[in-house]
Amino acid sequence: MERPWLSCYESGIPPSLEYPDQPLTTFLEKSARNHPEDPAILFYGRAISFKELKELTDRFASGLRRLGVGKGDRVAIMLPNVPQCVIAFFGALRIGAILVMTNPLYVERELEEQLKDSGAETLIGLDLFYPTIDRVHAKYPLKRIVLTRVNAYLPPMLKLLYPIKAKITGQWPPIQSRPQIHWFGDVVAGDSGPQSFPLAASDDVALLQYTGGTTGVPKGVMLTHRNLVANTLQSALWIGVKQKDRILSVLPFFHAYGLTACMSVSIARGATMILLPRFVTHDVLKTIHHYRPTIFPGVQAMYIAINSFPQVKNYDLSSIRACISGAGPLHAEVQERFEALTGGKVVEGYGLTEASPVTHANPILGNRKQGSIGLPFPDTDAKIVDLETGSRDLPVGEVGELMVRGPQVMMGYWQKPEETRAVLKDGWLRTGDMGRMDEEGYFFIVDRKKDMIKTRGENVYPREVEEILYRHRKVKEAVVVGLPDLYAGEFVKAYIVVKEGEQANAEEIIEYCKAEMARFKIPKVIEFRSELPKTMIGKVLRRVLQEEEMARMGRTSSA
Repeated sequence: MERPWLSCYESGIPPSLEYPDQPLTTFLEKSARNHPEDPAILFYGRAISFKELKELTDRFASGLRRLGVGKGDRVAIMLPNVPQCVIAFFGALRIGAILVMTNPLYVERELEEQLKDSGAETLIGLDLFYPTIDRVHAKYPLKRIVLTRVNAYLPPMLKLLYPIKAKITGQWPPIQSRPQIHWFGDVVAGDSGPQSFPLAASDDVALLQYTGGTTGVPKGVMLTHRNLVANTLQSALWIGVKQKDRILSVLPFFHAYGLTACMSVSIARGATMILLPRFVTHDVLKTIHHYRPTIFPGVQAMYIAINSFPQVKNYDLSSIRACISGAGPLHAEVQERFEALTGGKVVEGYGLTEASPVTHANPILGNRKQGSIGLPFPDTDAKIVDLETGSRDLPVGEVGELMVRGPQVMMGYWQKPEETRAVLKDGWLRTGDMGRMDEEGYFFIVDRKKDMIKTRGENVYPREVEEILYRHRKVKEAVVVGLPDLYAGEFVKAYIVVKEGEQANAEEIIEYCKAEMARFKIPKVIEFRSELPKTMIGKVLRRVLQEEEMARMGRTSSA
């Protein structure tokens, strides 16, 4: 097939890479061997070298094996971005286990469903989540629960002070003594001598990453060591990560984006992860100011929060060199403001869990096209096909469904062969996203197939309307949804968060839209909110807004 995008690659980005036939854990072994004293992790001032991280990982692997965990067993990790998450991740992989990265915000039902579907018998979690874990354990008997506290790897003074504050604020839950419960510190306290572990094969499943996928039903995406190794190397090369870089790692590791763009890339390149358990704007600004990260993978909501912070100019953000924004569109005003604050480059990328997850990104220093997700990564093919059959390739400029193929594309969905066949065909992955390609091979996402609004026979793409709303000087955030209408089929509703210190009304927003878009695209209803519902990673939950509206109308969402 033709690959026009190759001519637009930055200097130094080849069309194809060599992918070593190795498990993901080999990256840590090599970095520990080549840069033993360099910091692998910075956590609130506590540095953990690659040598120490490797030793802790080996100890944890041995500890899991003593507890009876073996090759192919599923191990759930329910941790925020703390050193224990990195140790547990590579430790479990070291013995050939399959990881199940679990969102710490899951309620009881969600956690139980994921554990049952994956067959996980071991869970590694934070003590703060123990009440939920304990209730689930009463119905789904786990063989092993390994608990840890946030302060385990804090600097000495913070480690000492944390329990006092946690007990005062009620964040030090009592843990019942049970045979199944073990403490993380005890698991890593074993022999630190030479260890012998079974070497996982490249085609072994390393990770079950749960996602709504292209149909909205949670499924375990089977990502092999080969998938993860490939996307790690693709991402590291594209971003330009070097050994001495520091990667601000606030994207949650339980999400495929944070796992690859922060954790795996850092380990593979011998760079330093600056860990933050959650995104709090003030904490992030202080961290950038003091610890000088050079790479900041994020999502638009994070960049908006920084841009809008009242005292942002009190912080030195000039260390930031490159950012890839994922998990949704990056609007021009957000990009330009963030680049003006930092002097670095922030570009839009694209991916999905089924592809480990990154498939496209704009060049960091080359030609960036506004509104584009950029170019396919090396060894990644992409095309636009017709929406009706998914079998006819469309020419340049026409809108259809985006399909991708490459070494990072999943093996399939865990124990769901029919769903796998529905999205995988001859190595091509149906993304469920509508897009187009231009003559230079840049791809543009128009919207999700299921998010397209059909009003009076016309197609309205929410992203296009949102892009225009973001240009309004008073708008901080905006999201658009389609809702049922007796005469038009659907009508457009916009939810808007205004910038701090500003006031706006629906009439002025609609008047602004009249000058910027065709009449059928103009939102019929404007609702102002103080904030928008988002995932923990910062992606706006459009479906939640639709379901709220459907409930008010007494109808059921078809999403």
